[in-house]
Amino acid sequence: STISKDSLKTSLLQLECHFTWTLLKKHVSLEALEETILDHIKFLSEYEIRDYNLLSYVNHLKNSNEEALRNLKKAEEAIQKRHPDEIARRSLVTWGNYAWIYYHMQRYEEAQNYISKVENSCKKLSSTTHGKIQLPEIYAEQGWTLLRFGRNYFERAKNCFENALKIEPNNSDFSTGYATAMYRLKGNAWWCGGEVKPCLEALQRAVELNPKDTTVMALLALELQRLNRADEGERYIEEGLQKTPDFPVFLRHAANFYRKKGKVNKAVEILKKALELTPNSVTLHHQLGLCYRSKLMQLKKTRYPPQEEMENLIQLAVFHFKTVIDKKPVFFSAYSDLAGTYAIGKKYEKAEEIYQKVLHRHDLACDEKQEIYFNYGHFQQFHMKSESKAIKYYIECLKLETDSYSRRRSSGAVETLLKQKIESGLGDANDIGTLGLVHKLNGKKLEAIECYKEALDLDPNNEEYLNALTQLQLSI
Repeated sequence: STISKDSLKTSLLQLECHFTWTLLKKHVSLEALEETILDHIKFLSEYEIRDYNLLSYVNHLKNSNEEALRNLKKAEEAIQKRHPDEIARRSLVTWGNYAWIYYHMQRYEEAQNYISKVENSCKKLSSTTHGKIQLPEIYAEQGWTLLRFGRNYFERAKNCFENALKIEPNNSDFSTGYATAMYRLKGNAWWCGGEVKPCLEALQRAVELNPKDTTVMALLALELQRLNRADEGERYIEEGLQKTPDFPVFLRHAANFYRKKGKVNKAVEILKKALELTPNSVTLHHQLGLCYRSKLMQLKKTRYPPQEEMENLIQLAVFHFKTVIDKKPVFFSAYSDLAGTYAIGKKYEKAEEIYQKVLHRHDLACDEKQEIYFNYGHFQQFHMKSESKAIKYYIECLKLETDSYSRRRSSGAVETLLKQKIESGLGDANDIGTLGLVHKLNGKKLEAIECYKEALDLDPNNEEYLNALTQLQLSI
């Protein structure tokens, strides 16, 4: 073919589509993402154009380009049906994906045809002849796609929706996308550290613009619950159950609301119904696991826990958490959930095995590692009764500097452990020195200096304490 691969590449990179939005395969589980999109198409057909475009990209990542072309065809059919008057404008992302897929299939003529289609349409649509076209619905499609790729993308998603809203401030879809991104960012910041920005107003605005959308209604309810306004929140959940009793995404959020409220049986009922509708949803399995584990904890607190019921709940929780890990190996918190469930059932070897499996993975984000270290420390302290190992892993968690929920918990746990030992008179120089290290890692320099001095009184020739003390005194 006369068209060169290199000249195509330059034009391809100018296109606005999934291939140019820097969506990395390592951040998702393709199987699980594909299931989610298929479920979404089944229950919310009004977003099918967006969903088929994304599905074609996922097909490509799974090396099935033929399948990708079939889904782009479905996107085109949906565009003709839904936007017969603005086919070119609504097809830009779809055509961009076509061009990239043909390029990867080495069908360069066809790739060039789609590039030309996009370029010609942009010239007609845009008053400025040069530069990329800035259409609000393309920003929004990018935003929704970024949300699907997980938490590394939430900030970028928020920016996309902000750009779309600058152009069309009252668009209900853009408003919902923006509110969803803000909600996710807030949850993320609380858990992993970072600035917590309020999202209540954005959610209220989205619900007002979009009264039919029960998903965003549920997020508003969950946010009100987070702000200790659960009664207000529950009214939205009840309204949602009336409006969309068979919509799994809403049901999942409703169940989450009831589980957090302590109505675990009601949550289980709702989740089972949702699972019948979408049997492959990873999130539903995870939520069910959490419900069974929470029932298990309640039973364990009773005076004579009924063994048979305990065993049954352990098996149920284990089944659901295992399903999550099998279907989505990057769902890291599920490893701790599974190991913790084994530990409650005194199946310590199994718990150890799961912890080791996840401790040896190299693809965890900083706060995910912290969560594993904290949970493993907790397991060593309370189940294996090994204070020394617990201290070791709490400190591993503190060595990672990101401020997160798990880091704060590790810090509290290890300080309490060491102080109890020291105050009861059982502490030695090592314990006092370790407390010094904890203070140092937490940036409490003066407290750290006190501890190291005390440790040196008991163990005067300890190099480690001397070095630490000198460093600290120089840094003040």
